Amino acid sequence: MATYLDRIAEYHRDRAAADDRDWVARDIAAIPLDTRAAFLKETISVIAEVKRQSPSAGVIADLQPDDQARRYIDNGAAAISVLTDEPHFGGSLEDLRRVAATAGGAVPILRKDFTVSENDVLDAAQNGANIVLLIATILSDEELVTLSQVATDAGLQSLFEVHDVNELRRVEAVGATLIGVNQRDLHTFTIDPKRAATVRSEACGDALFVCESGLKSASDVQNAADNGFDGVLIGEALMRAGEGLPELLTTMSSIRKPK
Repeated sequence: MATYLDRIAEYHRDRAAADDRDWVARDIAAIPLDTRAAFLKETISVIAEVKRQSPSAGVIADLQPDDQARRYIDNGAAAISVLTDEPHFGGSLEDLRRVAATAGGAVPILRKDFTVSENDVLDAAQNGANIVLLIATILSDEELVTLSQVATDAGLQSLFEVHDVNELRRVEAVGATLIGVNQRDLHTFTIDPKRAATVRSEACGDALFVCESGLKSASDVQNAADNGFDGVLIGEALMRAGEGLPELLTTMSSIRKPK
């Protein structure tokens, strides 16, 4: 059975197939930034996400991306993720540009989208991102190698997203140094922190790990820290927080990682 991710990936592959830009001719480089440093802290690193809507949650919040980015930075976010998929998540490359301009290099910016082509990677660099998302579920081993190399050449860090141990092994084989483990089951849409913790425990090497999806409270973040994650990616809870955002984000960002 096709998942919602399969359907979204198909849309992006169709769009990429219609993109006639010659990526080889595009001489684009991201603004240099030490993205790994954002995750090498004594406290867990919060990637705060600008997320207008989602297929599972519907409309979340219609906030100005630059205003939300400023609130994130002021309250301890280690990095900012920007969803740029328009038909399914209501985002845009304009959102990415506005957030990047607001951050001004203060924190790394992740372009969170369904990257399937070299032009997708270069668009991330051209519009202010420092990190590009590569989802193992929708990419072949060859694509993981190719797209991550294009990212490296453009000065971008790759965040490799996995859902199980098999995908973990695939991205480790590519040399991933930043890995996101998505807690959401792609078939039932349920959140399973135990499965994510198991994937994290099976890791080989010294990659940094980010826990993704379904984290809503400080206790969720503490659980991720206790399970060996260096960072967490949080969108919906922060977008819905309203006036409670400063306290929630500050509390999450102050959680210390076990030594």
